[in-house]
Amino acid sequence: MKNITVIGSGTMGNGIAHVFAQHNFKVSLVDISQDALDRAIATIAKNLERMVTKGSITSEVKELTLQNLTTYTDLHAGAKDAELVVEAATENPEIKFKLFRDLDIICAPHTILASNTSSISITKIAAQTKRADKVIGMHFMNPVPVMKLVEVIRGYSTSNETTQAIMNLSIALNKVPTEANDYPGFVANRILMPMINEAIISLQEGVAGVSEIDTVMKLGMAHPMGPLQLADFIGLDVCLFIMNVLYSGLGKDKYAPCPLLVNMVTAGHLGVKSGSGFYKYTAGSKELVIAPMFAK
Repeated sequence: MKNITVIGSGTMGNGIAHVFAQHNFKVSLVDISQDALDRAIATIAKNLERMVTKGSITSEVKELTLQNLTTYTDLHAGAKDAELVVEAATENPEIKFKLFRDLDIICAPHTILASNTSSISITKIAAQTKRADKVIGMHFMNPVPVMKLVEVIRGYSTSNETTQAIMNLSIALNKVPTEANDYPGFVANRILMPMINEAIISLQEGVAGVSEIDTVMKLGMAHPMGPLQLADFIGLDVCLFIMNVLYSGLGKDKYAPCPLLVNMVTAGHLGVKSGSGFYKYTAGSKELVIAPMFAK
């Protein structure tokens, strides 16, 4: 596979496109917004320049990577020649379902259709197509150019051949693929999100404050980022969505989202993306400042 299409040019999409292009794949990056595509290319160029400064790649690799990228606002034009499509659109089932129905018509019969979803059932996505054996989850971690893991999720009908092709392709990207089956949250979020939810419950119940909870997990458990800061980074709306997937899919009270998380999302405090979550975020500053509602 040399021709790759990435659907969605946001944080995950541009990171996935970056990694494929850097490893000399021809990448078509597709989004409905040309402005979003322009921002994505600017982000990739900035990240590549940072890598040049650090000495991890050469200027020639940077230029070749950018040459490997082509942008499209038309799905048919961007996906018709793909040998692999990686969908990285917003985490909304209906948007993803429609994309896969359209891709099934646009793409050649041999094309593998992968989703970067962090929680939506691959089996349900595959059911939108007539090629369920060629539909698979390819869940990259953020930031994609840095993080090694690719969670490879088999749907109910995903073939061994498709799975092996994606495992091999992930290795070619200098990633470490780990296979999982299609159950709510897969592996990463089945374990991570209940931990984040429990941290929010601990805050709600007054067990400790924001910085104390994050400090315990960073210094006591060697986590690079505390669970509340991580929730802000992921997006509290995304955390709530995944907790609801776990709760509805597994039917156990331990997966019920914390009421504080629900209220924060309802109020529009989504973390980094909104400027306020458990911490406050200002442009150009990396200092962690506790949000006023949690300040002592």
